Amino acid sequence: MGLFDKLFGKKDKEEIKEQVNKEKEDIEKEANEVESKEEKEEIQKVNISQRLTKSKEGFFSKLKNIFTSKSKVDDSIYEELEDLLLQSDVGLSMTTNLINQLEKEVKANKVDNTDEVYEILKRLMSEFLLSQDSKIYLKDNKINVILIVGVNGVGKTTTIGKLALKYKKLGKKVLLGAGDTFRAAAVEQLEEWAKRAEVDIVKGREGADPASVVYDTLSKAEAIKADVVIIDTAGRLHNKANLMRELEINNIIKKKIGEQEYESLLVIDGTTGQNGLNQAKEFNSVTDLTGFIVTKLDGTAKGGIVFSVSEELKKPIKFIGLGEKIGDLIEFNAKDFVEAIFN
Repeated sequence: MGLFDKLFGKKDKEEIKEQVNKEKEDIEKEANEVESKEEKEEIQKVNISQRLTKSKEGFFSKLKNIFTSKSKVDDSIYEELEDLLLQSDVGLSMTTNLINQLEKEVKANKVDNTDEVYEILKRLMSEFLLSQDSKIYLKDNKINVILIVGVNGVGKTTTIGKLALKYKKLGKKVLLGAGDTFRAAAVEQLEEWAKRAEVDIVKGREGADPASVVYDTLSKAEAIKADVVIIDTAGRLHNKANLMRELEINNIIKKKIGEQEYESLLVIDGTTGQNGLNQAKEFNSVTDLTGFIVTKLDGTAKGGIVFSVSEELKKPIKFIGLGEKIGDLIEFNAKDFVEAIFN
């Protein structure tokens, strides 16, 4: 018998070992909690203002210059403003509405100072975004379905991966559905994200019917009691066959989850301007979108797409992408966005 056993006895030795192991587990648990907390804080610390530097130095800087370069209000201000808004992807409909409302308020309040006119314009643009609910509300003890649509190249697969990580870190059981079966690379990319996020994925063979993959995904979600199901789709609406596939996918989701609402989000590349807006109109006519995810906003000097896409379709922006890192996909907060671009 060793000295340790002689001094403490076998039973005491086992109790001490158990205590040491327990303390070790507690330390590891605490370290993981700190790491998780630090990751969450890092995500929250994304400096929106810095990431939108290109838009601020481009569109919004020019916007302010229109007013600072003049001392009094005249018709030329409205003309210059209209040209800039259209050039910056704000869109014809919203541009017209903004100009009309601005002129109306300026005349009604007899405003002749350009600084005051600029403040009115800021308020009008802010009020529009602030009127929309951008939150995604997850229901407990339910399968929360998020259908992701969008054309190739907009950052769709990466966005799905980032969403999976986001919800996994929130303690949700996440399941991915690889519904873009016509592009092998899309399935492979999604598999990599599933591994990285440590979540399950359902996939079919290349060229398989996307609707069948969606059906299998939702069936597995029921079996494993998943909290969040994120489904990728092919993102092609060029012909009738592809339109029918999108409709079929939506019908299957409705049959599987019944009357429960689900998210149908279109991913738009923020640098594509009016092309992104046209895509939004096309997809909305088929899938009844519930909102948008605008990516690559850190790479555009325009930024007006944020206003135009919501105004045209009367649907909110749910997330914005401000970079390549995991934490750069953030929930869209209209107040924070407006403060960042105008200040």
